[in-house]
Parts: sequence; structure tokens; C-alpha cells
Amino acid sequence: MPGQLSAPNDRELRFLQFLEAHASVINDIVRKRPELLGKRPYSLLTRFPTILDFEVKEKFFRKKIKPDRHRRVPLRIRRDYLFEDSYQRVMQLNAGELRGRLNVQFQGEEGIDAGGLLREWYYTISQSIMNPNYALFCQSTPGSETYQPNQHSSINVDHLRYFQFCGRVVAKAIFDHQLLDCHFTRAFYKQILGMHVSWRDLAAVDSSLYKNLLFILENDVTPFEGDFTFSLDVDRFGKLETIDLKPGGRDLNVTEENKKEYVRLVADMKLTEAIKDQIKAFQKGFYEVIPQTDIALFNESELELLISGLPEVDIDDLRANTDYHSGLSASTPVIQWFWRAVRSFSRDERIKLIQFVTGTGRIPVGGFSKLVGMSGPQKFNIQKDRSGPQRLPQAHTCFNQLDLPEYESYEQLREALKLAIMEASEGFGFG
Repeated sequence: MPGQLSAPNDRELRFLQFLEAHASVINDIVRKRPELLGKRPYSLLTRFPTILDFEVKEKFFRKKIKPDRHRRVPLRIRRDYLFEDSYQRVMQLNAGELRGRLNVQFQGEEGIDAGGLLREWYYTISQSIMNPNYALFCQSTPGSETYQPNQHSSINVDHLRYFQFCGRVVAKAIFDHQLLDCHFTRAFYKQILGMHVSWRDLAAVDSSLYKNLLFILENDVTPFEGDFTFSLDVDRFGKLETIDLKPGGRDLNVTEENKKEYVRLVADMKLTEAIKDQIKAFQKGFYEVIPQTDIALFNESELELLISGLPEVDIDDLRANTDYHSGLSASTPVIQWFWRAVRSFSRDERIKLIQFVTGTGRIPVGGFSKLVGMSGPQKFNIQKDRSGPQRLPQAHTCFNQLDLPEYESYEQLREALKLAIMEASEGFGFG
């Protein structure tokens, strides 16, 4: 599983190095015969799948899950009670029925479900799940189009059963090759997969806290020792409560020596501990449809594409709504190379670039002029990275910002940009 894989032995490492050197050819072979991934030596790629293209992974995944198309499972729904009826019916399904073919019928309406009603149900139920009235999910930040589990969902006594239901719906949509109208935070996609989250995932959830932690990591905190401890103030239904990040934390000062541990614990509390029960319940429902070992083939960016689809990226619209800073302009060679590289990218690679810079593959209604950052409207923007051409491009998703070094050639820029967006899911954490 991602983040939990055993290290390859020497023989496997040599084979992986060979595969990496011939990744293009390997992907062409497996794209034509995805069943090879179930046989040695190609099966090693399923343990270390970063070499594989998304298209190749999905083909193998589709062959592996084997839906029971001959088993029809009726889903009778009242439109006025869509969420409640869907919850009751989906939670009644057993393991065999979850692998069957859902047959949707809206009560009081004529029509045979030849696929259109099923698509409509998935679309509308995904919108209902995000309805704030149910208090299950909330926007990651005000105005954001990405969602995360609501830490206050326990206001509904059955909230964990509802999260299990949500997990089943999302996994069943993937299973049925249907798309949902919902986007989650990068951290939650990782948590669905059972991956570890990084403190950098806070950027899409709490920009102020993220910037504070970044300051702590990048500066000597010795002058501030005594100003803050291993504790955190959290909101408990409108009341601030101080909790310890470790036993006796409120009496333990943060120092230069222990600051990395402090950052890890703060991020873990904000991203995981505060919603750990909701995560586990969602995972339970998800894995009842798709086992964790099967979905682990994908990274968090690819999981978003499985759930919400692969939108078209209008390069002209993106370029028209991009700002340049720190001496860059539309006529700067590195910027001209950047747009040339983006136009050369595949559809999959273009979406990965958008995910890398903005934190989500969702393109706002109205195009890139409607992009939102942590503090409101925020255009896609490119800044100069003065660290040198040996450095990969960096992204700051809370500001929709790409830091671009001054590369010496188009070829160097294109290679570095591709490497950055492909490796983004590996994380940028420390230690």
C-alpha cells in the first residue's frame, strides 16, 4: 500500500531501475496486455506503481475488480427523500449485491434504467452528501470547491454509519465506472487510500497554521522558546479547548531540537486525529466495495480522477488568467518554454499540473478566471525561483502558485516540470 510498502531487495531494486529506464516501453507493453501485471516479473510494478501511467493502472484495475453484471440490484428512490432512501437501501446491500449492477427507479416515474438513471442518481447523491445540512462534509476553506470530513459531524448520533454509507457510494461509483460531482482535499484522498498525510497538506486546509509551521521549520526558534508548547487550541462546538499533542504537552516548550516533532503532531491533530473516526468509517464502507489492496495501485491525484473524471484543460484560458511575478513576464524565455511544454503534455499530464499547483483537478465553472485561493479569488501565478536550474519547480497550493527556476533550455524545463508533477504525490515532508 502507498506509504506502507516494504523496501525492495537488491534483485528487485535492479529490476526496478531497469523498468524506470525503460518506462515508456514498459507502459506500451502493459497498455496492450494489462493482464501481465498479474504475472511475474511485471507484478512487481503493482507494489511500486509509480512507473506506470494512470491509463495502464486503470486498465489493470478494471480487469481485476470483476463486477457481477448479471446480478441486478434494485434501487427504488423517492426524489424528495433521495439521501434518506439511498442511505437505507445502500446500507442494506450485502457483499455480493455491492458487486452487482444497480438498477435505479425513481418512485412515481416511468422509465427503464438503461444507464441514464444510474448516472443521474450518482450525480445527485454526490451533491447531497456534500449538503451542509447533513454536517458530514465541510468546505476545506470558505468558498473552496474541495471538501473534507466535518469534525463536528457527531451532532448527528448516526454520523459514522453515514460516513460508512458515503464510503460505499464513492467506491461503488468507481466500481461502476461512474463519476461523482465532488472533490475532496488532497489529505482526504490520501486517507481513503490508507496513506500517510504530510504537514504540507495543511496548506489546503488552514493557510495561517501552515505558514506558521513553515516559519518554525525555516527559522531558528530559540528566541521564541517559552512562547508556545506541545499543545493546541481546538474548536469544540464553538468553545476553544486546549489539548495536549503528547502527554504533558502543555508543559513542554517547543525548541529548535524538537520543532520537527511539534510540526508533525500539529499536522496529525488537524488533519487526522480530529476526524479519525470519520475517516475509519468512510474507509470501512469504501473497502467493503473495493479492497484496499486493489485501490492502493493509485496515488491520491489519480484517485481524484477515478472519482471525478478527467476534465479538459483549456490552455488558452489558463494562459489568459495567469499572473507573473518577480521579474517574469509573458515574453520571458522560461515562460514561453513553460507554455510550450504544457501544450505538449497529454491530457493526463495537464490535469496533474493543475492538481500540483492548485491542489485539485477541479476546474471552476466559468474557467480559470474563477480560481479561488485561501483568501478568496486567486489567479494561477508563476514566480521566479532563484535557487538555480538544478531545482525542480515547487508549488504552493494555497496561493495557486508555481515557483519556476530559470532553466537553461526548453528540454531542461520540460523534463523538470514533468518530473515535479509526477513526483508530487510522493510528498515533500521531512524525515
